[in-house]
Amino acid sequence: MPKTPPIWCVANDLYQTLEPSAKALLQSTNSMAANKGDVLFRPDDEVQGFILLLSGHVGVYLTGQGGRDILLYDIKRGQTCIQTTLGLMGGDPYSAEAVCETDCTCVVLPRPLFDTLLQTSDIFRTYVFRSFSERMQNMMRLLEQIAFVRIEARLAIILLERANGDNQIRATHQELATVIGSAREVVSRRLEGFAKRNAVQLDRGVVTITDFDALKELSQTV
Repeated sequence: MPKTPPIWCVANDLYQTLEPSAKALLQSTNSMAANKGDVLFRPDDEVQGFILLLSGHVGVYLTGQGGRDILLYDIKRGQTCIQTTLGLMGGDPYSAEAVCETDCTCVVLPRPLFDTLLQTSDIFRTYVFRSFSERMQNMMRLLEQIAFVRIEARLAIILLERANGDNQIRATHQELATVIGSAREVVSRRLEGFAKRNAVQLDRGVVTITDFDALKELSQTV
């Protein structure tokens, strides 16, 4: 009789599409929980396995020599980590830090299992390389923004993207600076400028959008 798959497999989109032989290789895997604020890996850590995020939100950050952080990318349900894929395929250690932004659940496929799936499963191999390609495109867009898009526009864009149903962004100035690759002092000055234009209202730990049209205009600043 076929074995019952691990509980995490039931709702996992990738598992549902895999070949029977690939599914069988995952019979012994188990999910693990991580709490908000937990660090999944740090620079120079050896890559132990392929991370599949089942729930939650992980941020991957790069720290410069001056101690300033930049958000390289987010990992959400069904997404992969380009740092992990690079490490598994190239043998290099991590160069960034992954922090759980919320409580998370994930599965870590050990390196030998990852290698076997990559060699024997067309579906898994396609998934890995397609995800890798998407992540690389996102990284290129990030580099393009940092190099060619003004601070005002980058800040306005992130505010528009992260506003909740109450038109609020719950984040400190430092957190916003990390996301757009700038310094907290610079972000604070730009937000004060936005407030003077009546585009936003500033409160401790909260930015409220008061004029979407004005903010959209700022997001297109050349």
